[in-house]
Amino acid sequence: MPILSRIQLGKAGVTENFLTTLKSHFKNHKDVKISVLSSAGRENIKKYEQQILESLGITYTARTLGFTIAVKKWRKPQR
Repeated sequence: MPILSRIQLGKAGVTENFLTTLKSHFKNHKDVKISVLSSAGRENIKKYEQQILESLGITYTARTLGFTIAVKKWRKPQR
């Protein structure tokens, strides 16, 4: 089973279609790296990270590095 998957987040931001795609990636992968387009704006990256974590639930964590959001799925809920 591949551990890492990569998807891209565009100017439209976190949409229902994006969240559906993200959830489907977690069926086969443990980690997903989300590349945020620079045209989306640096100030919006933390907002996108919070929206993604709210929609996925408490068994996921995220870390932002530059224009990349790394999301990890855990077996047990994280604080």
